[in-house]
Amino acid sequence: MNPPKHIVSAAAIVLNKQNEILLIKGPRRGWEMPGGQVEERESLERAAIRETKEESGIDIEVTTFCGVFQNVDRSICNTLFLGKPIGGEFSTSPESLEVGYFPIEKALEMVTWNNFRQRIEYCLNKKLHPFYVSF
Repeated sequence: MNPPKHIVSAAAIVLNKQNEILLIKGPRRGWEMPGGQVEERESLERAAIRETKEESGIDIEVTTFCGVFQNVDRSICNTLFLGKPIGGEFSTSPESLEVGYFPIEKALEMVTWNNFRQRIEYCLNKKLHPFYVSF
């Protein structure tokens, strides 16, 4: 029997003091929250912090574990956190063509992938925490 091949990712919904969301514009999926694969021997929280820094230049503190979205067919578990900025400056990377903070309603309009928009909405609704969504 072959060992399972799962992908585990971590993403952060980062809100600044003006209650604006940090978004990155990726080359393939457009506007989204920063996040990516968890590396070996890395905690979920640490991965969300690292991915946010790599993709946006912003240092964050994780404030809340929100929940999990699981794509059963593709063996992907996406873990989601809320965070707040604690330093850094905007910078782009090969994974982020643009970076910025946007008012919540505008950010939700900018995010065109439905399941990414749904993830943001679930993270912002603290009554749903912790959530588990499988599809």
